[in-house]
Amino acid sequence: MANADCIVIQGSNMAECHPVGFQWVEEARARGATVIHVDPRFTRTSAVVDKHIAIRAGSDVALLGGLINYVITHDLWFKEYVVAYTNAATLVNGDFADTEELGGLFSGFDPALGGYDLSTWAYADHGTSDQARPAEHGVSCSARAAGDEHGSGGPVLAHARVRRDETLQDPCTVFQILKRHYARYTPEMVRDICGISEADFAYLARAVTMNSGHERTTCYAYAVGWTQHTLGAQFIRAASILQLLLGNVGRPGGGIMALRGHASIQGSTDIPTLFNLLPGYLPMPLAGRTDTLDEYLDSIASKKAKGFWANADTYTVSLLKAWWGDAARADNDWAYDYLPRMTGAHGVYQIATEMLDDKVEGYFLIGQNPAVGSANGRLQRRAISHLKWMVVRDFNLIESATWWKDGPEIASGELRTEDIATEVFFLPAAGHAEKAGTFTQTQRLLQWRHKAVDPPGDCQSELDFFYQLGQRIRAKLADSTDPRDRPLLDLTWDYPAGEHDEANPGEASPEKVLAEINGYYRTGPSAGEPLSSYTQLRADGSTIAGCWIYTGVYAGGVNHAADRVPHGGPGRSQSQWGWAWPANRRILYNRASADPDGKPWSERKKWVWWDEEQRRWTGDDVPDFVLDRAPGSRPDPDLGGPAALAGDDAFIMQSDGKGWLFAPKGMVDGPLPTHYEPQESPAANALYPQQQSPARIIFPRTDNLSAPSAGAPGSEVYPYVFTTYRMTEHQTGGGMSRWLPYLSELQPEMFCEVSPALAAERGLEPYGWATVISARAAIEARVLVTDRMTPLVIGGRAVHHVGLPWHWGVSRDAVITGDSANNLTGMTLDPNAQIQESKVGTCDIRPGRRPRGEQLLRLVADYQARSGATTATDNQRITDPAREIVDPPQREGS
Repeated sequence: MANADCIVIQGSNMAECHPVGFQWVEEARARGATVIHVDPRFTRTSAVVDKHIAIRAGSDVALLGGLINYVITHDLWFKEYVVAYTNAATLVNGDFADTEELGGLFSGFDPALGGYDLSTWAYADHGTSDQARPAEHGVSCSARAAGDEHGSGGPVLAHARVRRDETLQDPCTVFQILKRHYARYTPEMVRDICGISEADFAYLARAVTMNSGHERTTCYAYAVGWTQHTLGAQFIRAASILQLLLGNVGRPGGGIMALRGHASIQGSTDIPTLFNLLPGYLPMPLAGRTDTLDEYLDSIASKKAKGFWANADTYTVSLLKAWWGDAARADNDWAYDYLPRMTGAHGVYQIATEMLDDKVEGYFLIGQNPAVGSANGRLQRRAISHLKWMVVRDFNLIESATWWKDGPEIASGELRTEDIATEVFFLPAAGHAEKAGTFTQTQRLLQWRHKAVDPPGDCQSELDFFYQLGQRIRAKLADSTDPRDRPLLDLTWDYPAGEHDEANPGEASPEKVLAEINGYYRTGPSAGEPLSSYTQLRADGSTIAGCWIYTGVYAGGVNHAADRVPHGGPGRSQSQWGWAWPANRRILYNRASADPDGKPWSERKKWVWWDEEQRRWTGDDVPDFVLDRAPGSRPDPDLGGPAALAGDDAFIMQSDGKGWLFAPKGMVDGPLPTHYEPQESPAANALYPQQQSPARIIFPRTDNLSAPSAGAPGSEVYPYVFTTYRMTEHQTGGGMSRWLPYLSELQPEMFCEVSPALAAERGLEPYGWATVISARAAIEARVLVTDRMTPLVIGGRAVHHVGLPWHWGVSRDAVITGDSANNLTGMTLDPNAQIQESKVGTCDIRPGRRPRGEQLLRLVADYQARSGATTATDNQRITDPAREIVDPPQREGS
């Protein structure tokens, strides 16, 4: 990021939420970079950048689409890069029809099922061959978060052969489809949808395009502010399209920086806590679809496709050998049957509704506080009241541990402590300074945390807790003959701490776990030797690796996550500080940092290049390419795998070797990002009759009502937009910070931010109380009247935002208490990643404290009744149910 010439921070308050990482933004600015912050609020980030641009929450695709249109119409796209390294020239199925032709829907939408059939989005000549694989409807993809499963490898194509027109003139080329799709995303449309003036849009467009090209690069940075929307994955896709058009991917100072801070968020997706992934972004098996190993491997990778993802069999078998050792053999498909099978979506929101239906008996909460941190807090707390038991591992008695005695539903009378049968076990956890191990953060960087002190009393690290729990369960099952117990009994579960380990006697050694994750040769002359690269993995059982993308972190038996050379060493890539997956590569797809002939686009931005004398790729980073594959190589695509990669196939994990401007597979809500309004919005969709994303995941329940939107009857009852955010002084749901007096003193009370105009309109007094009401709940907050909140003109009328930090809760064990902002939020999900839309909703705000007891419930019910909100409100898939989905028009030239 310090190498960027322009940095756009959108969907993140980076200075507030990532203050350590923000130093590199300041470093770039000191070197002359332009830094722009796009956010509904003027924040600590906005205060120290070149320009803040206010945007209506949830309208980011319109802004990014406007920039894409600007780049194309002003002929500012990086032509040589785009033609060589992206799928711009690839021909798409002639049956594909765009949102412009179908009123906001793509071809293939099934209104009865509420999802897409993806077949018309395929590349030309790929539809028939792809259908040889098990056909899948978009609605079933949504139900299991299929878009998120593809991770490092990208969606599988049946084969690598594609039809291309490198003149980009064929109307079925991706480039022409892209051009038509974004033609109406004009500066005027951006103004009317986002509330961004044409002057501010022009400033942003000039800054981004002037700082892109041969000599300069622009970086986009985002965080959870971009993910917590029904279009979250498409926000990031839109940014990737813009960056590919400008040649800003795979180059120093370019790319899209996913800011990952607390709690090793990146690490918890790499070695996942997600229901639909195995380590290294291998998808979970599906019941009835991938019941055998061959079916599984055929579904996730094709040996006829290009790139390193075709070697997924080596990653999978090495994982199974790491987990089950001698019990994983060729004659039992490497113990593949020991893996569980997914029967549908099993995310936290689906589980919450199943709790309410009494389908879940027990629940583990590990560093999570859904009573405060999850959308629709009232539903979450009511859900856990249906459990027979729950285990809470945390530092303090958080709200998810004490809801049964001091939760809001106890105060309102909805629940009575004496009626609650849930048995809650609280197990104290060790803090990050009281345990050793790796954290994986922004830039995919593994860094080793050394243990400073032993945890006090009964506090345990996660590793120690699960290691000991596994030992106890295995001991109890030692004499079992039940086949269901074999997966537990056959696990490799032996990581004893040695004399010099950062673990107490009897605990598991974190370094031994890391060594297994890295992998080693299991047989042959090198048996026991740690692996140094994922390319050494084999599918014959001779190697193990607990997470293939981490192979190399323990190369040579050295813990490279603990590398600490000052300034990262003498090289430009700072490669001697920590270890970045894969292969300690600091920039992904860095083959794109050189032109198609292998020469750097410029001396100033050189990173890796082709050395003609040595006949190999070299440079300031580990080349992300086949080392000896010459730039002009054109191997037979039918070779498949890495052998099929041409000399300009820079995107080595993609099935066609190209960066995708258009996604023929993988995104279940559209092959191109399209502007839809949030689930709750004060504005009608100015682009299409289709108001919301038709593929969004909805929960039409009486305890999860949505407010009417966009001028519909009753929408005036909730006229304002609320948006949630975090602060430097508090951490996530406040489980650590609200128990600390010195942090509590810095931010002692829940508050709401409003503009002076909104304060005057609603009679709100500075530092007085306000009640904020959504279609689901009402909370109270102190009023902060500030010019940081900018009223925006949307479609000719003013739209006000109410800003709400989300760190507060009501546990009386904390130093400070306050109402939770997530009581207001609803459960509507992005269909690709199954993440909730908690960054935007609609509300009313009025002066004074909220009512107590039953009067609080009456207030919420009165608003619901006046708005006419029901389970049907804004939960229709197609905005106009009478509209017919017609066959898409045929287009010549395909």
